[in-house]
Amino acid sequence: MGLHFGTLRQWHWVSSAVCLVGILLFAITGVTLNHAHQIPAQNSTVSRDGQLDLELLKSLTPPVGDSAPLPVSVRHQLKRSIDVHVPPGVQAEWYEEEIYVPMPRPGGDAWLSIDLVSGAVLYEKNTRGAVAYLNDLHKGRNTGVAWSWFIDVFAVACVIFSITGLWLLLRLQKNRPATWPAIALGLFLPLIIIILFVH
Repeated sequence: MGLHFGTLRQWHWVSSAVCLVGILLFAITGVTLNHAHQIPAQNSTVSRDGQLDLELLKSLTPPVGDSAPLPVSVRHQLKRSIDVHVPPGVQAEWYEEEIYVPMPRPGGDAWLSIDLVSGAVLYEKNTRGAVAYLNDLHKGRNTGVAWSWFIDVFAVACVIFSITGLWLLLRLQKNRPATWPAIALGLFLPLIIIILFVH
């Protein structure tokens, strides 16, 4: 019993340590998402323009489909000329006279276009502020594979934290008479609100 109880407590505190920052982040952004219409956006826009080297422009060949990543040489020149980093996995949309590169990001958006006739490059990045950035982290919007994996691991840790917490409450209920009323409140309050007030 002692070993089992100690193991249970260990799972509980380890999962709570893993969840700590995530729970704070998701709890705070839960409030900001719930009141998003009351929080003013902090919009800012950055625009840049440049010119693709004509020899490089002539060497471009359209892909078989409608979309494909930019060639490495083009990405390197964009970084050198207008200081814009296009990740290698980003799919560009190839048209007859233009390449359009959508680059959505948490808390904002960005895009880049290359005129296939003149070589003119246009880049624009819009940001909506720190709150919008954190809200998009909460939703997993345009956050990439690594953050998606973090959300999955965090969700599993939260499940372990909740189940081991409930188990600990049940094991210690004799010394804590408020255990069952607290569990019942946590269970039935959301259900009552959903039934009576959510339409």
